[in-house]
This record gives sequence, structure tokens and C-alpha cells, in this order.
Amino acid sequence: MRKLTKQIQIGDVKIGGGAPCAVQSMCSTDTRDVAATLAQIGRLAEVGCEIIRCAVPDMDAAIALAAIKAGSSMPLIADIHFDYKLALKALESGVDGLRLNPGNIGERWKVAEVVKAASERKIPIRIGVNGGSLEKDLLVKYGHPTPEAMVESALGHVRILEGLGYDQIKVSIKVSDVVRTLEAYRLLSEAIDYPLHIGVTEAGTVFSGTIKSSVGLGILLHQGIGDTMRVSLTGDPVDEVRVAYDILKSLDLRKRGINFVSCPTCGRCQIDLIPVAEEVEKRLGFLDKNITVAVMGCAVNGPGEAREADFGIAGGKGEGLLFKNGEIIRKVPEKEMADALVEEVLRSTESQKP
Repeated sequence: MRKLTKQIQIGDVKIGGGAPCAVQSMCSTDTRDVAATLAQIGRLAEVGCEIIRCAVPDMDAAIALAAIKAGSSMPLIADIHFDYKLALKALESGVDGLRLNPGNIGERWKVAEVVKAASERKIPIRIGVNGGSLEKDLLVKYGHPTPEAMVESALGHVRILEGLGYDQIKVSIKVSDVVRTLEAYRLLSEAIDYPLHIGVTEAGTVFSGTIKSSVGLGILLHQGIGDTMRVSLTGDPVDEVRVAYDILKSLDLRKRGINFVSCPTCGRCQIDLIPVAEEVEKRLGFLDKNITVAVMGCAVNGPGEAREADFGIAGGKGEGLLFKNGEIIRKVPEKEMADALVEEVLRSTESQKP
């Protein structure tokens, strides 16, 4: 059962309190380059990103947030470290959320200034604890970034904000190690009722990072932990969003895009199935329809899977049977299989690629 956390709101997106787990990403562009940043935000919006975060390394970046906010189709979070003036300027620029650690902002009065400005605008703050930047005293105490050390850090930051009368908080607690991430979030979930932003940080490239993120986030979500999420990949952030939705879709928590089914191939397969499957998945990747599309390669499981799907192709020897809603439409040559299946899906759903 999913844990019911306190609900906050980032722009028009509800976080926690039973709302669907929201999908976030972070721009990889230079925030000072407004045009490039907005172009990337547009591409992320097309694949379903719901909240976007931008790094704010200096005052020029903080100032640029105003134009980015004006042109963004989704809520904008400013990622702040060390300098409270950057947080104040980001809030002045109209951002919908802050990501900062009160402990690295400096003196209490600086944190109080940020909290006052955020409270006036009803802007939530995410406390983001990362194993790579844990406080020195905790590293001395625990030896390295253990789950207990990270939870102690997070709770310390929470107490700072609560001491200032502020409760519009969400918390993340990330390391690159899956097992430590799981234990840290479990301990944190038991300790607080604020919404949790989950992720496996510095997970790796699209291949290795997808595996780590799928295992770590999948387990957390299945245990009822997680109100918003980011899949951290070394690559195009568009892939982060696609992977996030596939994780949520596999657990029946969110529905976006088609459900794509294809067989792993074996010695019974008598067509070159891999390029067919890859082409179909790529060409239908933009489609946000609650349908199942199957690309199958042999006579054992192929006809059954294709028949159970809304649309499917079942390969034979140099050809395949095209299915729609459980019925065979026609037989098509191998070289036409991808085109025939894609065209049937698009025609039947009356969809066109934007």
C-alpha cells in the first residue's frame, strides 16, 4: 500500500497526498542560454515530463530563469547551492520550487530570508541530500555516506525549515548505490510524512543507469515509497522521462504511451525480427494511447501474443500475420511488416506524428 504523505504543489502539479507519482527531469543545457534551455524543455514536454529543474550556478543563470519560466510549459524548479542570493533571485524570477539544502546556505538568517520569500510566494522547497556531498561532521561520525548518515542529514535540514515555521517541504536522499538508496529511503519514509522525491543518483549511462534506476525505483514504488521521481542518466534527458514512465507503467502506476511487447527471438524465428521491433517501437514512440502493440517472431507464442494485443504482427517464414483486435487482417511480406503494423495503428487510432 502506498504511503499517504503530506501534499504540496509545484505549479499546477500536486505532489504527495495520493497524487500520481510525478515525473521530473533536469535540463542539461546552460541555464544562461535561454533559447537552448527552452528548446530542451519543449522536447521533454513532448514525452510527458511534468516538472523541470535547472541548475543555477551564478546570478546570470538566476536572472535567466524569468525568461525560462515565461516560456516553459511545465513547472520550473531552481537548483541552488551555497548562495542564498541566488535562491532569492530565483524566487523573484518566478520559479515554482527550490531545491536546496538549508545547511549549506550558511548562517541561519540567510536561510530565514529564503524561507520568508518562499513562504510569501507559497513556493515549496526540496531538501536534496546526496551521498557525494554529505556534511563533513557526518562523514567523520559514520565513516562514509551510510543510509543512517544521510537520513540524519535530511532530518537536520528538515528541522531547520520547521524551526522557521515552514512545512512546504519535500525530501530526496540519493546515492549511486542501489542497496544504500533503498535502505535510506526506507528509514526516511518511517521518520517523516513529507512527500519524497526518489531517484538513484549518478546511475550511469542510458544502459547501466536504466538498470539501476529500474531496480531501485521499482522496488521503492512497489513498497509504496515515492511521490515524485527522476531517472538520472548520463545522456539525453528525454531518455530519463521515457524510462521513468516505463517503470511506472510496468507497476501499473501510470499510463503513458503504448504498451509495447516483443519476443526475445530464438532459433525458431525465421525473420529478422530485431530491426522490425526497433523500427515499430521508434515510430510509435510519440503515441500516447492506452493500447498494446506486439511484434512477435515465431509460431509458438507469436500468434497468441499478437492476437491478445490490440495490434500485432506474428512472424512466419519470410512473412507475418497482421492482427487487429484479435483478428487476422492480412498476411504481409517480411520487408513490409513494420510499415504495415505502424500504418494500421496510426490509421485505427487516427493519430499523426506532430
